[in-house]
Formats: sequence, C-alpha cells, structure tokens
Amino acid sequence: MGPFDDLPGSDSGSTPSDPPPLTMEERAGVLDDLAELEVFRTLLEPTGIKGIVVDCPDCDEEHHVDWALMQANLRQLLEEGQTGRHEPPFDPDPDDYVSWDYASGYADGIAAMAEREEPGSGRSGRHSRDD
Repeated sequence: MGPFDDLPGSDSGSTPSDPPPLTMEERAGVLDDLAELEVFRTLLEPTGIKGIVVDCPDCDEEHHVDWALMQANLRQLLEEGQTGRHEPPFDPDPDDYVSWDYASGYADGIAAMAEREEPGSGRSGRHSRDD
C-alpha cells in the first residue's frame, strides 16, 4: 500500500489541464497519506532517513522522493487531482530512503512500544482520569 495506489492515473484519458476530480474516498485516502507522512517524517528524519522510495509504474524504476517533495506531491494530488513530473535527486543513496510499508511498520512498532510503556504510568488508560 502506498500514497498513490488506486488513484486516477495518466491512462485515464484526461489531459494534464483537465484531470478527473478525486472521489471523496480518494480525497480521504490522500488526507490519510498526508497525516501518515508527517508521522513518518517526524520519526524517521532524525535517524537520517531523507524520504520515501516509490516504485514508478511509468518508467518501472524506483524514485527517491524527499519528505518535502512527497508532501508537495500529495497536496498537489489533493488540489489538482494529479501530480506533476519531477526530477529525482541527483545520485541518491538508496540507504537514505525507505518504502512506505517500511515507514508504516516502523511507526507501528514505535506506537506498540509506547503502549507497552504506558501501563507503568499508574493509569488504566491514556485518557482515563480519576479526578
């Protein structure tokens, strides 16, 4: 699963100036992807990860997309119904980029660790209060 799965592609027959509008479900998916991307960046950027690697169906190659460009692409998709072409970074180090699935698994692991540590705080749940 990734940020551009199941969205209208270039094979939809529309011109770049007239992309098909996103459905409400597609818009919700892009908004979810933007929120996830922010979590991924917050967790992974301090470790030296520069962005996401995306398999490009058009050229059958991997694209290394930094955090800011990925965010810009998702925002453009949300606003315009498509993303523009972009130049990949010059000679990227593949070790500096992770897949969407890796980032998602990493975030899930951090969340699971936080949940395990939470019961030691003396409360029965994050939102429960006795006062």
